[in-house]
Amino acid sequence: MRPLDLLLYSGVCLVWALNLVVSRVLFVDFGVPPIFYAAARFLIVAIVLCRLLRPLPRPLAPILMIGFLMGTIHFGLMFLGLANAPSSSVSIVLQMAIPSTAVLSVLLLGERIGVVRGTGIALALGGVVLVMWDGDGIGLSIGLLYAFVSAVAVALASVLLKRQTGIKPLTMQGWTAVVSFPPLITYALLAEGNPIETSLAVGWPFFAGLAFSVVLVTLVATTLYLGLLQRYPASIIAPLGLMMPLMAVAMGVLLLGERFDIQMAAGGVIALLGLALVLRKQPPRDAEQPLEMT
Repeated sequence: MRPLDLLLYSGVCLVWALNLVVSRVLFVDFGVPPIFYAAARFLIVAIVLCRLLRPLPRPLAPILMIGFLMGTIHFGLMFLGLANAPSSSVSIVLQMAIPSTAVLSVLLLGERIGVVRGTGIALALGGVVLVMWDGDGIGLSIGLLYAFVSAVAVALASVLLKRQTGIKPLTMQGWTAVVSFPPLITYALLAEGNPIETSLAVGWPFFAGLAFSVVLVTLVATTLYLGLLQRYPASIIAPLGLMMPLMAVAMGVLLLGERFDIQMAAGGVIALLGLALVLRKQPPRDAEQPLEMT
């Protein structure tokens, strides 16, 4: 991966890590309904990007499926997971997207992982688990089940997106928002009581979190991610996403005064070694493909 693209992806992971912290605080400390939060986010994105929906992509059905997986299923269930389980445990379970993406990229795209890259994936995942392990085990909870399904959904969406070479990242974002808003707002109104009044009563934290989620997470970070995904194999992009939970740990230590011990240090070294192996095995031809951005 080119150094500039690696730097961009590092920024994407930083924003995603901060998003987990912000979302958890909103749902638990301020009582914002998670599905309504997701629906409001996608409504704003759909309004901002509506002009990009024309002309209609052909074929349309795969775009709608990818949007539903990436928006309704992934974000909806991830937010439910954060509302029902600690963010550290959710971060661990979300890493199931990495082996899921690698396996699906082999099955659906014919990509080759290889022994060295497969070892790197295993080391990186093992290192992140070691960093995030709290000694009590992950534990089975409804929140972590939500996070698991969310991870598999985004893995499938990522692999399916590799087949869609004619759609630009921001256009994909617009279709994801349009497809996701109706089912999310329907669920929120039926299952979350009075989500509009509850969210408005929270005041500025709700609007600040929503602005962060829409502008930095959706329009900037996820759009950059989609562009990188179109440029590089999914089996490379997915393991590099392990930077996100590592950054989440670092922010916890630096900003919140959370613990840092030999277990975390060892896990970080193992994960970084895995990332180095993944980068070492990148095919040269991938670096020659242009980054498609709007």
